[in-house]
Amino acid sequence: MTVVTRFAPSPTGYLHIGGARTALFNYLFARHHGGKFLLRIEDTDRARSTQQAVDAILDSLTWLQLDWDGEPVYQFARAPRHAEAAHSLLEKGLAYRCYCSPEELAAMREEARAAGRPAGYNGYWRDRDPSEAPAGVDPVIRLKMPREGETTIDDLVQGPVTVANAQLDDMVLLRADGTPTYMLSVVVDDHDMGITHVIRGDDHLTNAFRQAALYRALGWDIPQFAHIPLINGPDGKKLSKRHGAVGAETYREDGFLPEAMCNYLTRLGWGHGDDEIFSRQQAIEWFDLAGVGRSAARFDTAKLTALNAHYIREADPARLVDEVVSRLEASGLPVDETGRARLAAGMEGLRERARTLVDLADAAAFYVRSLPLELDEKARKILDGEGAEVLRQLCPDLEAAPDFSRDALEALVRTFAEKNSMKLGQVAQPIRAALSGSSVSPPVFDVMEVLGRNETLDRIRGVL
Repeated sequence: MTVVTRFAPSPTGYLHIGGARTALFNYLFARHHGGKFLLRIEDTDRARSTQQAVDAILDSLTWLQLDWDGEPVYQFARAPRHAEAAHSLLEKGLAYRCYCSPEELAAMREEARAAGRPAGYNGYWRDRDPSEAPAGVDPVIRLKMPREGETTIDDLVQGPVTVANAQLDDMVLLRADGTPTYMLSVVVDDHDMGITHVIRGDDHLTNAFRQAALYRALGWDIPQFAHIPLINGPDGKKLSKRHGAVGAETYREDGFLPEAMCNYLTRLGWGHGDDEIFSRQQAIEWFDLAGVGRSAARFDTAKLTALNAHYIREADPARLVDEVVSRLEASGLPVDETGRARLAAGMEGLRERARTLVDLADAAAFYVRSLPLELDEKARKILDGEGAEVLRQLCPDLEAAPDFSRDALEALVRTFAEKNSMKLGQVAQPIRAALSGSSVSPPVFDVMEVLGRNETLDRIRGVL
C-alpha cells in the first residue's frame, strides 16, 4: 500500500501554527513511508473563502518547504461529485429526504434536552412515505445512521475510541439548496484522492464516527485516522491571538527561519528520544505516529527563538546576506555593492548575537548607512568629552598603521591604551560608537577590518 496523506485547510484566513504543524506531520509521515502528500483547499464556505487567503496559505507552505505532490484540489469545484454520491445513497435506500423546518428541528432539540436525550435529529422523516411530503418545501438529504451497537475508531494516536451509535443522529449530506455538507465533501474527496491516513487535529475526532458510517454506506475502505492534540499557549489554554502571533506568515515577517520553525513544530507533541535539534532528512527518517503524545503541547516562543538563533549561526552566510539586504531595502535603506560586500565580510560577527533575522538586519544596518552616521543616545554620551579626545589622539596611529587587519588593529589599540594608561574598553567603546552609531556592535576590530582604513577614518572624523 502506498501511503497517501493530505492537508486540507479552509482559506478563510492565515495558516495557523496548529495548521502548519498538521501539514508538517502529514508531510513527514508521507515522506517517511515513501508516499504522497496532497493538498486540498476546502473552499466551500464561499462567503468567507478568499483568493488572498489561498495565496497566503500556499505561500506559507512553500516557505516551510512542505512541497506537496501534484496540483492542489479545490473542494468547491467538486460539488457535483459530492452531490452524486449523496444521490447514489438515496437510490439505495441508505439516505432519505427530510422536510423538517428549522422551527421543527429546534422543537426536537428542546424536547430531547428536556428528556435527557442527545439533542439531535429524531429521524422523523426516516421511514415516512414520501407521499406525505409537504408541498413547496425543498428537503435536505440525510444519511441513515446505524441506530444499534457501537462504532470504534482505532486511532493511531488516541488508541481505540468507542461511541454508542444511538448518540449519532442522521446527519445531513445535502442541504435544501442542493449544496453538500462538510462531512460529505470530506469523505468523497478523501476517497477519490486515495487518502490512506487522515492525520488532523483531535477537535475532528467526533467527526470520525460519522464519517466512518458514511464510508461504510458508500462501500468504501475507511482510511486510518490519527487525531493529534491541539497546541496550547503557555498558560495551557488553546493557542490564540491573545498569546501573540499565531499565523505562520507572522513568524516569517518576524525573522524566523523555516528550518527552525519546522524543527520546533516537529518537536511540539512528538519526540525522538532526547533529540532537540535535527535536520529535515533526520525528521523524515525518524517520524512515526507512535511518537506523538496524547496531551496538548504548549507553544513556547522563547524556545523557538533560541532554536532560531542556533539555525542563524548554522546558516549559509550568503543566504543571510540576501535576507538582510531584502529586509534593509524593504525598510527604505538601499544597499549597494560596497554595502553587500561589507555585510558578507562581517556576517560571522553579526550573527553570533542575532536571535532573528530582524535582529540581524538591525545589527547590520550600520555597515551600509551613508555618512554622516546617526548616533543613538548612548553613542553620543560615549563620544561626549573624553571619548572624542581619545579618537583625536588615536587617528594619527590609525592613519599610519601598516596593516589594517583585525589582529594588527587590536595590537595597535592595546599599545595605544597602555601608552596612555587607559583600559582597552576606554578606547574600544569610542571607536565602536563612531563606527556603528551605537554602544553595541560586533567585535570592534572585526568592524574596523570590514570597513577598511578609509571608511573607518571617515567615520571617526565625521563624529569629531
